[in-house]
Amino acid sequence: VDQDLGFGGAAVRKQITVYFSPDDNGPRVDVLAYLPKDANAPVPILLNLSFSPNNLVVSDPGVKVGRRWDTNTRTMVPATPMRQGPNRLGMDETIKKYLKEGFGFATLCYTDIDPDFNHGATLGVRGLYLKEGAQEPLPDEWGSISAWAWGVSNVIDYFEVDPDIDAGRVALTGCSRLGKTTMWAGARETRIAVVMPSCSGEGGAALSRRNFGETVAHLTEPTRYPYQFAANYGKFAQDVTQMPMDAHMLVALIAPRPLLLQTGTTDNWSDPKGEFLAAVEAGKVYRLLGKDDLGTVTMPSADSPIYNTLGYVMHEGGHGVMPQDWDYYLAFMKKYL
Repeated sequence: VDQDLGFGGAAVRKQITVYFSPDDNGPRVDVLAYLPKDANAPVPILLNLSFSPNNLVVSDPGVKVGRRWDTNTRTMVPATPMRQGPNRLGMDETIKKYLKEGFGFATLCYTDIDPDFNHGATLGVRGLYLKEGAQEPLPDEWGSISAWAWGVSNVIDYFEVDPDIDAGRVALTGCSRLGKTTMWAGARETRIAVVMPSCSGEGGAALSRRNFGETVAHLTEPTRYPYQFAANYGKFAQDVTQMPMDAHMLVALIAPRPLLLQTGTTDNWSDPKGEFLAAVEAGKVYRLLGKDDLGTVTMPSADSPIYNTLGYVMHEGGHGVMPQDWDYYLAFMKKYL
């Protein structure tokens, strides 16, 4: 752990490296955390699963250069800014808003944990657990989404030994495939107190049996994302009615903890209605456990958040996290943390 002041002295900045094996050159994840400077007790924290290495998330010059995968050489290289587009995500002001409200904000780049490309199982944390001589997991073994979620659990292990962080009040968010990861991590890891997936869609919170937008067949098509799931998932590509489960059961596994599903009105590929319908069905389990369900069977209009224990909010627009979504997450965290 490297600790200093960040944002020109406005926050405590911690840079944590979590190693997944005794080998310092083995898989590891770099976590960047900002904490309120004047906190007098352990603080609740939002852990953000990011597509960008930490140094490209903020403009804080004290953040060390992260790593990204070079898919041609299948090696990790320094994460220098790309030539096209903005160098950073502009998260400085968002993070400062969370700090002002008494929350910590942590971020990590998911590909530190396991690479996001086909036939990469030997290169990340899954490579530590392959059968001897194997290059790929067995059909019933984990894909990358499970590996990324497992990495989150290891980061929470660190939170539990950091006296400045309240590990009993951890919220998790991520978008798209990282929304799926947020859902699976929330289902598997009960130490996550608040779960807030963004646009998780098929393989996340959207019902597969709707056959709307992205489907199991799309996800598991050999040139797309079969490596993100157990290979057995692909058996249902041509007939999802044969699946012994659907997304409402994944949503229900997070009960009774607070869950906010965030979607977009025009994100038809991820199917915001399919996520809402899954939540309606999962509401039975929330009620069984004495918690609030959505309180409605009618989809809300854009930017009309439902902040019940089982919550839902849909921004006006498409796939991704919009600026107002960070405000929805903050409001949900203030209510439940």
